Amino acid sequence: MTIAIVAHVALAIIVAVAPARRGQWVFWLTALAPAGTLVWLATLAPMMMRGEAWHENIPWVPMLGMDLDVHIGAFQWIIATVACLITTAVLIYCPFYFEDDPPQRRVSALLVAFCGVMLGLVTTDNLLVMYTYWELTTVFSYLLVGHNPLRRASRSAALTALTVTTFGGLAMLIGIIMIGEQLGSYAITDMLALLPQQEVTAYLSIAMVLFLLGALTKSAQVPFHFWLPGAMAAPTPISALLHAATMVKAGIFLIALLAPVAAPLPGWRPIIMVIGAATMIIGGWRALRQNDLKLVLAFGTVSQLGFMTVLAGIGTQATSMAAIGVLVGHALFKGTLFLVVGIVDHSTGTRDLRQLSGLYKKVPVLAIAAAIAAASMAGLPPTLGFITKESGLSALQFIHTYYGDGTGVSAGPALLLLAAIVVGSIFTMAYSLRLWWGAFGSVREVQEQPARKVDFHAPSRAFLISPVVLAALCLVGGFLGGPLTAMVEPWVASITTGHEPHEYALWHGFSVPLLLSFLCWVVGAAMFVQRRQVYQAQETFPEVMPAREVYQKVMLAIDRLAVAVTGRTQTGSLPVYVAWILGMVVVVPGSAVLFASWPTGKIVWWTHPAQFATGIVMVLAGLFAARARGRMKAFILTGVTGYGCVVLYLFHGAPDLALTQALVETVTLAVAVLVLRKLPKYFTDRPLHSNRWWRLGLAALVGLTVFGGTSLAVLSRSQAPVSDQFAEWAYSFGYGANIVNVTLVDIRAWDTFGEISVLVVAATGVASLVFVRSRVSTAASKAAAEIRAGRRARLRDARERTPAPGQGTWLRGGQRQDSKQRALPLEVMIRLVFPIMLIASVYLLLAGHNLPGGGFAGGLVAGLALLLRYMAGGRYELEHAAPVDAGKVMGIGIALAALHAVLPLPFGGQVMQSYDWHLDLGILGEVHLVSTVLFDLGVYLVVVGLMLDLARSLGSGIDVQTKRNGVRKPSRQRIRTPQDRIRRPEFQDQEL
Repeated sequence: MTIAIVAHVALAIIVAVAPARRGQWVFWLTALAPAGTLVWLATLAPMMMRGEAWHENIPWVPMLGMDLDVHIGAFQWIIATVACLITTAVLIYCPFYFEDDPPQRRVSALLVAFCGVMLGLVTTDNLLVMYTYWELTTVFSYLLVGHNPLRRASRSAALTALTVTTFGGLAMLIGIIMIGEQLGSYAITDMLALLPQQEVTAYLSIAMVLFLLGALTKSAQVPFHFWLPGAMAAPTPISALLHAATMVKAGIFLIALLAPVAAPLPGWRPIIMVIGAATMIIGGWRALRQNDLKLVLAFGTVSQLGFMTVLAGIGTQATSMAAIGVLVGHALFKGTLFLVVGIVDHSTGTRDLRQLSGLYKKVPVLAIAAAIAAASMAGLPPTLGFITKESGLSALQFIHTYYGDGTGVSAGPALLLLAAIVVGSIFTMAYSLRLWWGAFGSVREVQEQPARKVDFHAPSRAFLISPVVLAALCLVGGFLGGPLTAMVEPWVASITTGHEPHEYALWHGFSVPLLLSFLCWVVGAAMFVQRRQVYQAQETFPEVMPAREVYQKVMLAIDRLAVAVTGRTQTGSLPVYVAWILGMVVVVPGSAVLFASWPTGKIVWWTHPAQFATGIVMVLAGLFAARARGRMKAFILTGVTGYGCVVLYLFHGAPDLALTQALVETVTLAVAVLVLRKLPKYFTDRPLHSNRWWRLGLAALVGLTVFGGTSLAVLSRSQAPVSDQFAEWAYSFGYGANIVNVTLVDIRAWDTFGEISVLVVAATGVASLVFVRSRVSTAASKAAAEIRAGRRARLRDARERTPAPGQGTWLRGGQRQDSKQRALPLEVMIRLVFPIMLIASVYLLLAGHNLPGGGFAGGLVAGLALLLRYMAGGRYELEHAAPVDAGKVMGIGIALAALHAVLPLPFGGQVMQSYDWHLDLGILGEVHLVSTVLFDLGVYLVVVGLMLDLARSLGSGIDVQTKRNGVRKPSRQRIRTPQDRIRRPEFQDQEL
């Protein structure tokens, strides 16, 4: 199954990055993945019928208890089979539906990826991994529902679905963590085995309710049901897959899986019974009022999900068996009907049942398929819907008689629940007839305005394949009750509560469930015949605020609260923001330091007099930086403190840290020089008012807090630090001698991956502030435009022309500068130093696993080389030195790091696991290669891309803006008096 999931995702990626060409082939290609998985699942059918299970185990994050364990029992097999079947049918159907829609590759990739994620969700045996798949279904649903980002309805519907299901998902995550910590395991099989042995406590009940909340939101239960009708803004094939067969069934799947062991907990069954029954009635009632065929199906789906929630959540043998049957039947008939509605919409241009008439004469095959599916939805014989719904009514008939766990339901609530299900089934019969008659009947509904003329074009025969096949399964399934019972029985037999279920069959004799079914058919048909009177009766009911409107009001209130809070706290003053952050540092850690009991001990302040001297220099530099009035002087003095750390690292025997710190400080100063071009030369000189005294006091408190916290931590250590083992780990499984580098790329690789991701975000933020419209620099974009315009010859001539007198060719960008501004000695030096620095950066990259260096240090050296090229020759020189997109460089770096993370998995390894190879190259010697070099290369490219982005944003970008806007640079003339500084407009900024 893991290979099947990977195949789905890999195929989605291949299709997504393939050349942009229209064609039906993308859907047929992606259909191979679910179809192939369906064939493989069919080979497991004998194993499932014997009550056996398929297991896989792939370690992933064992420290967190997250392993890629796969457990496929009979229940999981049925859900996975249904998901693959509907996905295959939808992908075969899509080429004809999206024939005029350009983004076919995107839709096909998202659909097959969603199927792969759904397979992972239903087959995983780990709660944390299941939650990962759970949230991925939410993300893919958001992308699919928002298929057309230009339509406001699509964006709004996608955002609503994302918000509601994410809210439930967060609640579920809390419940998962509570359950996992309580049981000591996150394996689902362990949870099902250990949960019945736990003492019933409020803690466990709250955890299960939170878990249940996530399932209820995903399955569109009242009061969270409103997102599902809104999601009908998605194209019909997407609705057929997500909202009929897969995503909305995820919650039902989890409820059915947990109910046998969770139902005895206080609150589980009452919540399930009340919410499920209310959802079934409200959904059916609202379906009767809709005129859009998709909305009829949407509210009908809400109603059916309520029915499935009741059956799945009660947790007895009979109800669980009925829940599986209803789930399978619903996937088939609702998938059929959604595809039918898509064909109707595609052929007529409308889904309004008041404007459709007589389609059964034009497409009789489609009308027959829709009739079979609608009959199955209404529970009419001899369809699959009939035998499964009768099974459900039979199970609900006896829920008050026996549970086996001492938590039975009294006769009164059980009778009310059965009555509610009957009412919901009556509504189902009524809207099933209304749906089919509205789409294919010959009589239109009465309307105030005449219907517009509907243009009809007949669908192709291939267009009808998917709905006809699914409809045939709805019909044939009614005669296959025996095999379906044999498939479900092994899982149902593991449930210990409730009476034994009846097998699926067309005929059990005259019984109460048959009588109730007959009552539903007769009353539902009567409601359809008297639909005008029913509609008038609905209008007489008092209007209640819809759940969607309540949601909108809540979100609006949250937005207003956020604006009010932001207005009070986000004043636009950087000093105020920093003061809040530092204030929390003083309050929280400072309180711990203040009230802690200080242990006795001795702190070694220094081991060499030079360390003390270095510390004094650093303190003095910090004090002078605080008093400096010139911005450049302040930056340089601040850099002195950083270089002081370099000296301290060297005294402690840490050359790798010293090298990295020196490079970071150098890059910081270089970037500061670029930034200071847009700032005044001097800070404003203000008198020492009370607010400045307050800042001085806060700074002193922060210093005391950090000093006190560090001292307390050193004195309070009772155990050996974990870093003591880093030296051994670096050799044993990191295969390197440089502990610092091995820590970055192996021992703490996840931290490094997060840090380089932050670097990418930071670079993107800086670039977005400068390049508002495009990230590509102006010089690069001009060159690209010239090439596209056919000016290659002129550019070639310009490169080959003889330099003018007085101009050198040391740096090409220098030829674009004024000769008075050029510094030829600097150009010569940079021309000679640049390749040496690049070679040094590559050396640091490759040698860093055993010697000082690494990808980070190497990337900084290469970035400094690019900054020097810019400083010597300007923005054109930077483009000559690095004619690449910085964003793509960083993206490749992140991709390489991620590739290193997952590459061990196909070979049975763990995420981020390292491998080493010894290569004997004969006369060239022996090479020791470690797989983490791939991760280090990713870090290297991210840092190089960051430096290139900073050079283009803060260097070239500012140059272009200054030239375009004609902004005068701040005066270089020193202002002698504080009053003059305050009056000059360029110094009217806040003090930094």
